[in-house]
Amino acid sequence: MMPRGRILLLGATGQVGWELARSLQPLGEVVARGRDRADLLEPSGLPALVAEVGPRVVVNAAAWTAVDAAEQEPGLAMTVNGIAPGLLAEAARRTGALFVHYSTDYVFDGSGTESRRESEAAAPINAYGRSKLAGEQNVAAAGGDWLVLRTSWVYAARGRNFVRTMLRLGAEHHSLRVVDDQIGAPTSARAIADATAHIVRGALSELERGCFRPETMHLCASGETSWYGFAQAIFERWRMLAGNDALKIGELVPIPGACYPTPAKRPLNSRLDCSRIGERYALQLPDWRVGLALVLQELADRG
Repeated sequence: MMPRGRILLLGATGQVGWELARSLQPLGEVVARGRDRADLLEPSGLPALVAEVGPRVVVNAAAWTAVDAAEQEPGLAMTVNGIAPGLLAEAARRTGALFVHYSTDYVFDGSGTESRRESEAAAPINAYGRSKLAGEQNVAAAGGDWLVLRTSWVYAARGRNFVRTMLRLGAEHHSLRVVDDQIGAPTSARAIADATAHIVRGALSELERGCFRPETMHLCASGETSWYGFAQAIFERWRMLAGNDALKIGELVPIPGACYPTPAKRPLNSRLDCSRIGERYALQLPDWRVGLALVLQELADRG
């Protein structure tokens, strides 16, 4: 039995952080910090926080996730996503803690149609992606024991995300246009958190056995779809759970991304090859529809 220790969780009030506060409980005492007590926009105080808590594990789920806003505020996005993770990783190294950090499919340029492996060259096409790539690089440069988990198209039963937006719009409008030429794997925060707990348990075992190695790995749901296909699945499942009267939407129109311009350019191909994490930790997330069904059921149960 591995000895329990403290787990410092940053970003505890976010989508992934909220789920991590639950999933990490069996592994140790979770010291959860939201933006009110650990603001990554003011990263200079983060090393002192790590030293004060003295954790065995630091999990950083805090991030600047407003992709379009990052184009207008690239410096702020870089502070949160690029600079702060490096400082946290350095502090974790000094205290001998395992550091776990999240990144994104947006570090790639979205070209081609094949799933990207971790070894392929990153080439982000927007400010958000550049800030997340800088975070990955700064974590690696800090040394110590770290893992970076890249995921994609994150959503949850709380917070701002595609699922909740579609349910709101679907209840208000008879017709919606949704992009159908961007392909990825919608991944629930719940699945990410449960997988993270499994990975942390495995990593701590590796550290005890002296065979741990730092690595960046891809972690997202199985399968793939477009935003249009995702929206179709959301509406179909929600009607089953809440009844036909719960939605006004009658027409869903697929459109290319060029017809829905945004400040930040989006990658067309967000497919990630997750075979490496399966090899190391015997882990494979279920099909994205499974995670969606669980999240929609949670929303239905909450009324």
